[in-house]
Amino acid sequence: MIVKKLAFIGAGNMAGAIIKGLIEGGYPAEQIRATTRSAESAATATANLGIEVGTDNQATCQWADVVVLAVKPQMLKATCAELSPALDKQLMMSVAAGIDTATLSQWLGKDLAIVRSMPNTPSQVGVGASGLFANSKASAEDRDFASQVAEATGLSIWVDNEALIHAVTAVSGSGPAYYFLFMEAMIEAGKSLGLDEDSARALTLQTALGAASLANKVDVPVDQLKRNVMSPGGTTERAIHTFEDGQLRQLVQKAMNECAARSESLGRELSQ
Repeated sequence: MIVKKLAFIGAGNMAGAIIKGLIEGGYPAEQIRATTRSAESAATATANLGIEVGTDNQATCQWADVVVLAVKPQMLKATCAELSPALDKQLMMSVAAGIDTATLSQWLGKDLAIVRSMPNTPSQVGVGASGLFANSKASAEDRDFASQVAEATGLSIWVDNEALIHAVTAVSGSGPAYYFLFMEAMIEAGKSLGLDEDSARALTLQTALGAASLANKVDVPVDQLKRNVMSPGGTTERAIHTFEDGQLRQLVQKAMNECAARSESLGRELSQ
């Protein structure tokens, strides 16, 4: 384990999930600090996270080797300007959606190593997926440490082209909502077929968990796993053919294209 003085600017849900994951994995709590906007929220975060949480962003950055920017994207420009005088050689990590590393460097006013992370909401329960990109200033050790931070809440994948973060957003960043929509539809369909809501929900969620767990644990392509459930002329085949006739694949592609395009345009809007 690499241990560095790690500061989180912002202590909301995502920062809290990462901090808890790090500590549960053995990272020393005394090497992590965070800041919030008020003394009241700082006290609450201290109690919840078991680390030192304050309100002085500059002092916290001066203490740190690595600074994680975990504020809302709309607040990031002003936050970077505030932090700039306190920054020297720190590694900067950002979990803010949409803001690219060139814009962060411009806002910080310093030529620093920056790692951009695109996490997702299942990070809050330790089964997240994050896409990572590092600018040219980041060293191999910086990348290793960033991986360690990201993997405190699940899986991390590096991309070499920052534009691919838009694809990561379309697959894993926004992806949980796609599955929640499908679960919602399955629960409603189960109820329409006569199941009570609790039963339809329990069966749907356990089936989703089981399918993902099976796909993750066996070295079998997902299309083969699908075929393994389909007996010729059987019930599953009838359902799958209905999805295919309804052009589900094309609809998924269109939705993800729209997601990636919106990620790109939102980044341009936020950077202005």
